[in-house]
Amino acid sequence: MHTPPSCPTLLYKIFPFLRWWPMVNKDSSKADLVAGLTGALIVLPQGVAFATIAGMPPEYGLYAAMVPAIIAALFGSSWHLVSGPTTAISIAVFAAISPLADPGSPQFVSMVLTLTFFTGLFQLILGLARMGVLVNFISHTVVIGFTAGAALLIAASQVKNFFGIAIERGAHFHVVIEQLILQFGNLNPYVTSVGAVTLATGILAKKFIPKFPYMIVAMVVGSVVAYLINLKFGVEATKIKTVGALPASLPPLSLPDFSYGTIQKVIFPSLVVTMLALTEAVSISRAIATKSEQRIDGNQEFIGQGLANMIGSFFSGYASAGSFNRSGVNYASGAQTPLATVYAAIFLVLVLLLVAPLASYLPNAAMAGILFLVAWGLIDFHHIRSIGKTSIAETVVLWVTLIGTLINLEEGIFFGILLSLALYLYRVSRPAIDPVVPATEAGAYHFIDAHGHHECPQFGIVRINGSIFFGAVDYVQNGLSQIDETHPDQKTVMIVASGINFIDVAGAEMLAQEARRRRKMGGGLYFYRCKDSIYKFLRKADKLDDIGAGGFFPVKSNWIKPIYSTLDPEICRKCTYRIFSECQTHLPNGEARTD
Repeated sequence: MHTPPSCPTLLYKIFPFLRWWPMVNKDSSKADLVAGLTGALIVLPQGVAFATIAGMPPEYGLYAAMVPAIIAALFGSSWHLVSGPTTAISIAVFAAISPLADPGSPQFVSMVLTLTFFTGLFQLILGLARMGVLVNFISHTVVIGFTAGAALLIAASQVKNFFGIAIERGAHFHVVIEQLILQFGNLNPYVTSVGAVTLATGILAKKFIPKFPYMIVAMVVGSVVAYLINLKFGVEATKIKTVGALPASLPPLSLPDFSYGTIQKVIFPSLVVTMLALTEAVSISRAIATKSEQRIDGNQEFIGQGLANMIGSFFSGYASAGSFNRSGVNYASGAQTPLATVYAAIFLVLVLLLVAPLASYLPNAAMAGILFLVAWGLIDFHHIRSIGKTSIAETVVLWVTLIGTLINLEEGIFFGILLSLALYLYRVSRPAIDPVVPATEAGAYHFIDAHGHHECPQFGIVRINGSIFFGAVDYVQNGLSQIDETHPDQKTVMIVASGINFIDVAGAEMLAQEARRRRKMGGGLYFYRCKDSIYKFLRKADKLDDIGAGGFFPVKSNWIKPIYSTLDPEICRKCTYRIFSECQTHLPNGEARTD
């Protein structure tokens, strides 16, 4: 869309919804209403499930899909991104706060709201500081590993509800597996039956009636089965517990705990949730934008998500982020503008008022079965197999992140990010340094790999692909020094520099030092196809005097003529390779060849 001349750009930045508001009309509103109703039906079971994962009362998952979703839609940049409770954020919230307070307790809820407020504050600060680029440093492999680990944690947290066994809430993953094996003979058959039927129903519904929300189908069937089992055997015998009736009301006003002790405890977890939430929101909005052909402003998404969480924390909404499932359904349902998300939140309030009492019939075992399905869907088996086939380093990052997440969710993802960055820095600190020779075709100006071809005994040519920065200086310097060992007479070296994108101060100093060293040896250092930006940087750094202003040759220039004249004629006299055209007719001192 073009900016209307009557609307100042500053106003667009403060109220980004003004950009798409002119698109709203009768047709778009009709499409948005349909998409909003679909979204409300989907988020109803998801919200309850995600709140359960987060250790929050079930209704808080629905509250997180109301006010925060509206704020994010109005102040974000994506037309189709739907914010609200998500699996990864929910498991992160539970992992962060469960060691500090009893899940579901007023203290727990208060601390989660404090975490939500500071998550939003950090997001808003990053957005205003134009730091949207930060999410690019969280690799796709880390996200896949973390998501798979979080999926296993979700499944582990529901083992006790699915099988009806006693496991301490918040127990570590290995403890859950150990207790499942030890108590396998004491499984509650009634509870397990309800969970299994719900799970099977969800699988079948997802396969055969994909257009209908499979979670709702599974919930209804699981609840009916549990009701019939209780009717036949009695609740005292079956011990089938239910979620309990949800309060049929608007999101109540809430106040995060801003005491120093609480803030101190939630600051670091807030940073973890911040990065997770921003990664989800930006990556999802960009993925959908590739289909809708809309341009996404990462910084504006940061601002939208920040405002959503900050304001949401005062309306009983716990940490929210962009939801891939709901965003995908929103786009597929034909949503035209972010009003679809606003309509979805309004419809959700109406649906909640109607169905809230029915939650008293929803068994915990049925919810566990649904969460098993959610967890299974989170594991990206396709990309995990692909990573395993293509890269050992990425596979290590994947499994370190996954296992680290199972041990400690907060530290696991940060360790995965650090390892991923360390491997990246290791790769870029070792730029390719390959010996090359001029192509033999007539009129050719390019170079080919020197392996299998003769090289000039006293003039070496290498191609460097990569940046020469402080982390790569030693590697490049060693590579250039290695020429002295393999070819002692190659005192003159030319670098084919078209693949060098960046040089810092340390790199410039190293090149100047190498040029001085080779000049003392009786040779020199030259550059072919050096980028203008690098040449200007070397000039600003006062390194051209060391290298020599005449040591830089542009593309398709005759570089061999001035360099050839500096070579030792006696070595050339004995050389039989003669790889340059000048070698065929005369020696470097101008003497004509007689052989």
